[in-house]
Amino acid sequence: MKPVYIVVFCCLVFLSCKKKVEQSDLFSKGISLGVVDDQLHEASGLVESIANPKYLWTLNDSGNPAEVFLIDQKATIKLICKLKGIDNRDFEDITMGAGPDSTKNYIYVGDIGDNLARYKIKLIYRFEEPVLGAEEEILISTFDTLQIQLPDGVRDSETMMVEPYSKDLYLVSKLEDSVRVYQIPFPFQKNLMVANRVATIPYFKVVAGSISANGSEVLLKDYDYIYYWKNETNVPLPKLLQQQPTLLAYDRERQGEAIAWARDGSGYYTLSEKVSGELGKLLFYKRNLRLPGN
Repeated sequence: MKPVYIVVFCCLVFLSCKKKVEQSDLFSKGISLGVVDDQLHEASGLVESIANPKYLWTLNDSGNPAEVFLIDQKATIKLICKLKGIDNRDFEDITMGAGPDSTKNYIYVGDIGDNLARYKIKLIYRFEEPVLGAEEEILISTFDTLQIQLPDGVRDSETMMVEPYSKDLYLVSKLEDSVRVYQIPFPFQKNLMVANRVATIPYFKVVAGSISANGSEVLLKDYDYIYYWKNETNVPLPKLLQQQPTLLAYDRERQGEAIAWARDGSGYYTLSEKVSGELGKLLFYKRNLRLPGN
């Protein structure tokens, strides 16, 4: 065999093996649950509701009204929450977490995007989670505004997560060749807070993330891959994200910027934007059950 063919053959073998290592059968292929309404043409961010089980909260990103949408399992909009007196500068993610009243659930809306590096302060809006009723729209006039400054300059970010046990808030930057992870310890202050930079991880254009309800599993996604970490030994999140993840099978969405665990652990959801006239879809990746010993 000629040397050039040997090199090509070895490369193909390497890539084939790499593909086998990266493929995971932990979750099934994504199944479309429904197509979102045109009102959600720039969906960015996703989290399953606590007060409304099996429903999901989502939002549109920059330039759209300051609104939060509750959708059902068919991606149908059931409730629109309008935030009074603020602009959607660049909403990019949404999550659930603790707040001032330990008996209540809170929604966190992350106005954290900054493609042009213009904003020194990131804004996060927190309000009590509404319960779905007869209304199709409600006005949210009471909410907290958290002000976050990054310690190393102005940076774009599209990923916001709350760790369920520490209740700490985490942001992940987007555009570095190795993205940066920032921590804001709970409880959050009313005045300006400077985040702690706690890790740098070798990923680029991270656009979404989610921590499972029990805190034991973590997802991050970019436009091409979904990265998965299983936290079996209660490793702190910054250290966990520096470990080697598992790559999950992923059918690339043309503008997929949202991911969320199902609260019961049965799988996870992704949601995409409208692209070239094609509306976004809500996909569900079901966990594959394993028999004991397998």
